[in-house]
Order: sequence, then C-alpha cells, then structure tokens
Amino acid sequence: MTRVLVLYYSSYGHVRALAQAEAEGARSVPGTHVDLRRVPETLSDDIRQKAGFAADDTPVASPADLEAYDAIIFGTPTLFGMMAGQVKSFLDQAGGLWARNALVGKVAAVFTSTGSQHGGHEATLLSTQIPLQHFGMLIAGMPYTFADQTRADGIVGGAPYGAGTIAGADGSRVPTETDLAGARFQGAHVARIAARLAGAALNEEAA
Repeated sequence: MTRVLVLYYSSYGHVRALAQAEAEGARSVPGTHVDLRRVPETLSDDIRQKAGFAADDTPVASPADLEAYDAIIFGTPTLFGMMAGQVKSFLDQAGGLWARNALVGKVAAVFTSTGSQHGGHEATLLSTQIPLQHFGMLIAGMPYTFADQTRADGIVGGAPYGAGTIAGADGSRVPTETDLAGARFQGAHVARIAARLAGAALNEEAA
C-alpha cells in the first residue's frame, strides 16, 4: 500500500474542506492508504472561540509521524502571504527528520485558502514549498491537466503550484465545486506519483 498523509491547519473550515477533498482524491487511486490529520493548535481555546474559529475533531499529528508516509499533502490558510504560524511551528519541530534525511525522496504538495484573489494565494503555495525542499521532498503541484483552473467565468482558487480556494474577506465564501475538484485532482495526482516511486524502489530492491 502507498501511504499518503493529508496534513492541514484550518481556522474557519475552508482548508479542512479542501483537505477532505484531497484525501478523497488520494483514496480514489487503488492501493492507497490515506490518513487525514491536522497540525496542533498554538492558540488557546479562549482565543479560538473569540475569533469564531470552527471546531475540528480531526486527530492531531506529530512531526515524528511524517516518516511513515510515502507522500504528504500540506494544507494551510494564507496569512499575510505566507503559511499559518501553526504550520511553520510544526515544520520547525521536524529538525530531527531533516538531520536523518528521513523525508528525502517523499512526495509533497501544498494547498491553501486565501481571503482574496490577490491576497497572497500563489505566494503561500510557493513559499510553503521551500522548507519541504530543504527536507529533500519532491514537489507535486496541480498541473494544467486539471483544466478548470483556467476558467474565467467566476472566482477560482488554486494554481499550477497547488489547489486552493478563495474564502472572501469575511470568510463567507465556501469552496466551490471547481475548487474541491481541484483538490481531489491534486490528491489523486500525488497518490499516483507516490505509487510509481514506491514501485520503482521495490524493483530496485528486487534487482
């Protein structure tokens, strides 16, 4: 079985919805085991409640968990054109994995939610990929074979760098079917790449 982890942080539920779609897409690839996990919250429950954050009962992951997967798909909201601090804090705790080259050759991908079309959507996708490349991971985006990302008849999230959605300035927009389809596409895309790499590694070991 190819093992895929969809790991995310979500404040108001937009990234969580995309994460569920990413997991659905990955599970559509035969022979794929998928886990859906979230990064630990760094804010108090009191602050979360005052901010109106959505409740989330998805199990929490730890950095040590990452080594067990062939591919990891990371989801983060866009905050001032960058990943959320909770995601950065999680990655900052993975120095032991980096020191052992434990993530080298694993597939990675990123998806995001942004308040506006010009609020740092692509900047977040690209900058989140930077630490993943320091870990030696292989980056998979959302290629133009998902043709709906070029639609011009409405607001569409995502880019060739990864899936996404536009939440609106007040967070009232929900991911569209196009956005969710992009996330499912990316999840399946990552799972297929991971399966091919895992199969090639098994062939090398058998040779």
